[in-house]
Amino acid sequence: MSTTEGAVSPAEGEVGRHPVTRRGARTRQGLIEAARVVFERDGYLNARLTDITIEARCSTGTLYTYFTGKEEIFAAVMEAAKNEMLHPGTPHVSEDEEPSVIIEASNRAYLESYQRNAKLMQLLEQVANVDPDFRKMRLERGHTFVERNAKGIEDLQRRGLADPDLDPMMTSRALSGMISRLAFNAFVLHDGEDFDELLYTATLVWCNTLRIDHHLERHVASATSTEAK
Repeated sequence: MSTTEGAVSPAEGEVGRHPVTRRGARTRQGLIEAARVVFERDGYLNARLTDITIEARCSTGTLYTYFTGKEEIFAAVMEAAKNEMLHPGTPHVSEDEEPSVIIEASNRAYLESYQRNAKLMQLLEQVANVDPDFRKMRLERGHTFVERNAKGIEDLQRRGLADPDLDPMMTSRALSGMISRLAFNAFVLHDGEDFDELLYTATLVWCNTLRIDHHLERHVASATSTEAK
């Protein structure tokens, strides 16, 4: 058997020690998944490494093979969540596609992903307030999304589909911050907003800010519910 068979390469942004075999990669991934369960269930401060190893059905020594402690495995959990949530802010728009449709699809993907990861987003917010390393992680995560969206806005401007007078980066910061806070309020603070109404409003703000023509349709049930309040 070749000595390189089953070897794996480190993933970009991988936190902790890199496994050298596919079996090791599976073990490491299992630890990350187990840690997510424990962190979401018990919170960051109350989570214990022994609980993570019990959930992962492995020894404490195995955990220390890949991670130095709770901080590092939590960082790995957050990195995995970021990779799941990271999608193009405004995907490439071809000549036969309406920008508003692409923006709506992108916003939907972001909101759905945020909803799936809401407990982790709440934990990151809490931990970032007391730990400088996680504060930096939160800032870097936000900047990654802002850069993605800025590139999308630049693409729309080059195609003559968005207001050319807008600064792409500054506009992206405003729009990205808006939808991020809407998602936090809706899925972490549970302020009761209807998902379709949230999506419609966020997309409408995007289109109006960029001066993009749109034919957005408001979800009938959501509009009726809102008017009845």
